[in-house]
Amino acid sequence: MVDILVVGGGVAGMTAALYALRNGRSALVIEKNGFGGQITHSPKVENYPGTLSMSGNEFADKMLEQILAQGAEIEFETVSSVEDAGDKKIVRTEEGSTFEARAVILATGVKHRMLGLDGEGELVGEGISFCAVCDGDFYASRDVCVVGGGNSALQEAILLSQKCKSVTVLQDLPHLTGEQKLQEILQARANVKIETGVKVTRYLVENGAFSGVEIMRNEQARQIPCAGLFVAIGLIPENEPFKDLAELNDYGYFDSDEQCLTKTPGVFVAGDCRQKRVRQLTTAAADGSTAALAACRYLDTMN
Repeated sequence: MVDILVVGGGVAGMTAALYALRNGRSALVIEKNGFGGQITHSPKVENYPGTLSMSGNEFADKMLEQILAQGAEIEFETVSSVEDAGDKKIVRTEEGSTFEARAVILATGVKHRMLGLDGEGELVGEGISFCAVCDGDFYASRDVCVVGGGNSALQEAILLSQKCKSVTVLQDLPHLTGEQKLQEILQARANVKIETGVKVTRYLVENGAFSGVEIMRNEQARQIPCAGLFVAIGLIPENEPFKDLAELNDYGYFDSDEQCLTKTPGVFVAGDCRQKRVRQLTTAAADGSTAALAACRYLDTMN
């Protein structure tokens, strides 16, 4: 049995393990895909304090190296359930393994909703991005497109319009769905073009590099050259298996505030899977440390 089991090996999960280990607790991190989470999609990280510039993969590798050096255990499996058995939690995986821990931190993260087009996976981080704050500077003075028409997409487009040569917003509905004020800001900017009622049907690649998108309107195809595409059509939390332990809001996120607590003693949440307004590296790391310290305090009460 370990002291603290962390479900998810993103920035929040690895930070939680680090803080648990530094507080003298044993920690096991179970990750289903690859350590680092969403940050591994970023070609460069330049907005994390103390880090001048590195790729998202380098950042994730350094975090993993750090927690392993502190004594973390890791497993590559998919957690399917967590059972509250009072003074211990029983964690089961799809692969058939069972683990026991005195406390559990759910850092399950989110995944970006994608368009589902051919070659998409290979282009993420190589032309396709999800975060203007993270990656917008790489497209300064260049043409970009934003897919989506809600608040998130419009906010991304506003930020990009301050840096990029042009921004084309592509919305598949007949109208934008974001706040009217955001629409007015975009419509007032000379380098922004809004196209509604269009569907992105294909990614364009030239000499192995992303070069634009093909769109369809009224069965008529047209190509839009651009250096980058920002996809902002929503996030998908994967919290359903844990809804009996932690309340979910209407969007499927853990309904927990900055204290990272849940209705179940000994179960905590951290990172993008938690309801919040800002989802960045710094907020993920903050959640990880908060959840870990809360878990350590909980374990202190059990001694």
